[in-house]
Amino acid sequence: MARKPKSTENIELDRIEGVDHPRQTTRLTGHDGALAIVARALHNGKPPAAWLICGPPGVGKATMAYRIARYLLAYGAGNKGPADLSVPANDPASIQVAAGSHPGLLVLKRSTDPDSGKMMSVLSVGEVRRLAAFFGMTSGAGGWRVAIVDTADDMNDSAANALLKLLEEPPSRAMLLVLSNTPGRLLPTIRSRCQRLNLRPLSDGDMTIELARLLPELDADERAALARLAGGSLGAALRLAGGEGLTLAQEADRLIDQAARPDIPALFAFAEKTARIADGLDMFGGFLTQSLAERIRARALGGQARLDVWVGALERLGKSFSRSDALHLDPRQTLLSAARELGSAIRRAGVV
Repeated sequence: MARKPKSTENIELDRIEGVDHPRQTTRLTGHDGALAIVARALHNGKPPAAWLICGPPGVGKATMAYRIARYLLAYGAGNKGPADLSVPANDPASIQVAAGSHPGLLVLKRSTDPDSGKMMSVLSVGEVRRLAAFFGMTSGAGGWRVAIVDTADDMNDSAANALLKLLEEPPSRAMLLVLSNTPGRLLPTIRSRCQRLNLRPLSDGDMTIELARLLPELDADERAALARLAGGSLGAALRLAGGEGLTLAQEADRLIDQAARPDIPALFAFAEKTARIADGLDMFGGFLTQSLAERIRARALGGQARLDVWVGALERLGKSFSRSDALHLDPRQTLLSAARELGSAIRRAGVV
């Protein structure tokens, strides 16, 4: 097959080597309650114009979004389709969605800079403005148009305002599926104009079943270790299992645990190793922010104080690693800055 021109849809930061992309995945595990909420809305024929699908990275937000999209594009809003919103793999809608070629589906993600060819650090206003033209087109045979924003967390301020403008006057027979890892950072007006759908981390039982299915070459103890480190995120567990992922995740935990008294020479040595791993710094940043987010959630459930300090640190760390990845900055400086950020938070709010 000839290579397609570069486009937003072809940039698949969420693809995990050896695993089907979410648009190709028909299996949705651990979210029966959320699926039932969407199914009722679709089968009643009066779904909201926009869903805000929230949850930690890797729990299935994109898989849920593509499942909703396939159903709408195949059956429309009504009870013609199955109760679980499944669509046969040989249905034309499923085939086109899996191939990324359905004319009734638009997926917005971070794109490459046309001048530098490098991945942009934000979902730009230019990308979001594509929605107006897309929703203004004549509907396809199924009569519905669906757009997925993956993720809204990547939008800059101009993009967020452009999305809000569309939400204020939603088109008919169209649905917007907005994905977010941290919905609290979105504009309140965006949140208020979407029906919120929360996806929780997968249970230990669901993680055990899925990892046994997807990673049969690992023994039970190795899969248990992955499940523990991943914190209910199947996507995180699969990334951990590949290459140096497990090592990077363990080093992320170690950096947080030792942030009060970091071993600077060891940190620099690790930075040198990270620089030799493909996408190593980006992967490490993801594991670090995920581990910190899990600890913050645990503190919140325990009624701990000063969570604002840790939430602020989490946001700054996320931006720091995104900027470092986009600009190809020195890993040593990025990791040293991360250690300083964590150390400052510990001094102000205590160990997380």
